Amino acid sequence: VVTSKYGWSANMERIMKAQALSSDDSKTGYMRGRKTLEINPRHPLVRALREKSLQNPDDEATKTLAVVMYETAMLESGFSFDKPADFASRLFDLVRTNMGVDSAATVMDDAEIDASLPAKKAKTPEPEVEVEEAEEIPELTFEEEETKDEL
Repeated sequence: VVTSKYGWSANMERIMKAQALSSDDSKTGYMRGRKTLEINPRHPLVRALREKSLQNPDDEATKTLAVVMYETAMLESGFSFDKPADFASRLFDLVRTNMGVDSAATVMDDAEIDASLPAKKAKTPEPEVEVEEAEEIPELTFEEEETKDEL
């Protein structure tokens, strides 16, 4: 996704959205650049999406794939969108479908998780190892150090 030559870049748009008085779109809407989605028709994902849409033009899964690809391109270009939760929901649906998880599957509670784990073996205490006390090193006095230096 690229912007027009005269509009705001993705970074500038993000900065302006963060400003305190930027809630009025009528004043800032004209500065937002037109976003252009550049599609590479030779890319394998684009070719596969085209084939799926030609086989079944009314398939909701294909439409969802197209929307996720567009939103991913927006994120990759530095833009954000108004409803990121919708993007996350579509993305999780795709992951769920790809992994073969039923959409009606429920979240396991703690008891089910504990029951599905193998029984833990009790740890046997390690035998205590006796530590020998080190010999006490006598402190050297200044005179003894001089004697040792002479040797």
